[in-house]
Amino acid sequence: MDMKLLLDWRLHLTVVLASLLAEAIGILRIPLGPGTLLLLPLFYAFIIGVLLNPHLFSGMQRIIPKRVSNAAGPLIMISILPFIAKFGSTIGPAIEQIIAAGPALILQELGNLGTMLLALPFAVLVLRMGREAIGATYSIAREPNIAIISDKYGLRSPEGIGIMGVYVVGTMFGTLYFALMAGYLASLNVLDIRALAMACGVGSGSMVAACSGALAEAAPHLRDELLAFSGASNLLTYATGLYVSLFIALPAAEWLYKRLGGNPLQEVRHES
Repeated sequence: MDMKLLLDWRLHLTVVLASLLAEAIGILRIPLGPGTLLLLPLFYAFIIGVLLNPHLFSGMQRIIPKRVSNAAGPLIMISILPFIAKFGSTIGPAIEQIIAAGPALILQELGNLGTMLLALPFAVLVLRMGREAIGATYSIAREPNIAIISDKYGLRSPEGIGIMGVYVVGTMFGTLYFALMAGYLASLNVLDIRALAMACGVGSGSMVAACSGALAEAAPHLRDELLAFSGASNLLTYATGLYVSLFIALPAAEWLYKRLGGNPLQEVRHES
């Protein structure tokens, strides 16, 4: 990481101005059917960042050169650490509520299997995907899931291509989608908002921050409890998600792929 690029004044000035503009707009509530769509400052900051991306709009290189943009990319993990630390400080005081949730938190990882049961048939039968569908749908495609596919098939395999495609899309748009979806579902009052907070824990710091932040705005009086549930959920995702993905989800995806008539001639390659 080139420190000279990270200290470029154009980068920091742009970030400050984008943050101030996003905060100045504030929270917008847009009625949408039976619910309300919450637009948080994070949404505006994301849009501003996309519009200023020199990789998408070459004219923006006069503001942020590509080399500066590339160097700043890894900083997302550093910038999200204070929010993750806040999760830790809220889990302790809310430990009684978390324990009262019973097995829900522990078994939440099985919910990913439901996603696979919907996504895999659609990928194979409608989109006509090959074994890429297995890598793309067996998990939420975060770093531990990529490690499993890399070890079992190799990242140059069809399965590796599938999971990396979902990982890239999730990294680029997952945070924005999560924030919008969480706020809207909370406004419907169909599901317990604590269950939605549990669903925030998907093993991605930026995604869980966006999701729990939207829920906290929807129910400010439950802010600390919701942050505690989402933080505990994210922690358990790392603790149990790897094993569920390895021993349950991936074999189930292989079995379902064969039952759906997936291309048996596509070679399964393993990179040593």
